[in-house]
Amino acid sequence: MSGGAMFRRVSGMRTGYHPEEVDDFFTHARSVYEQGPAGALSSKDVRTVAFDLVRHGYSTTAVDAALDRLEAAFVARARADFIAERGRQAWLEGLAEQARTLYGRLTRPDGDRFDPPKGRQPGYRAEDVDALCARLVAYFDTNTPLTAQEVRSAVFARKKGADAYAEAPVDAFLERAVDVLLAAE
Repeated sequence: MSGGAMFRRVSGMRTGYHPEEVDDFFTHARSVYEQGPAGALSSKDVRTVAFDLVRHGYSTTAVDAALDRLEAAFVARARADFIAERGRQAWLEGLAEQARTLYGRLTRPDGDRFDPPKGRQPGYRAEDVDALCARLVAYFDTNTPLTAQEVRSAVFARKKGADAYAEAPVDAFLERAVDVLLAAE
C-alpha cells in the first residue's frame, strides 16, 4: 500500500473495488464504530455493501476480508450493548430463538429443503447445499465446530432441474445462519 491507500491495488488489466468508495465506507464505518450513534451502521449493512469494480482498484480479497472482520466487530459491539442493557440470559434466549427459526428447514429431508429454480433457471446443486445444512445441524446438535466464515465462503455447483435449489432462498437462509453463527462466536 502506498500513498495512504487503505488496501493494495490490483495490477495490469485486472479490476478491483473502487478505491474512493471503499475508503469512504471504511472511514464512515470507523467513525460510527468509535463515536456512534449506535445503530447508524449494522453488521448487515457491512455484509451487504457493494462497490463498483474498476481497473487498478483495491484487491477484492483484501477488502472482503476486512469487511468480514468489520462485520464481526459490529456483531460483537451489538452483543455487548444488548447484554449490558438486557442481560446475558436475554441475549442467549434471543440467540436460541434465532437458531430455532433455522432448524425447521434444516431438518427437512435432503433434496427437499428449498424449492427448485423456476423453469430453466440454474440454481445451486441440492447435494452441495444439503451437505452444508448437515454441517449446520451438527453444529446445533453436537456443537461440531463451524464458523460464520465457512458458511459465508461456501461454494455450490450450478445445476438445473429438480436436483437444484433456487439461489435466492438458499442465500437468504444462509445469511440468517451467518447472523446466528456470528452472534455465537
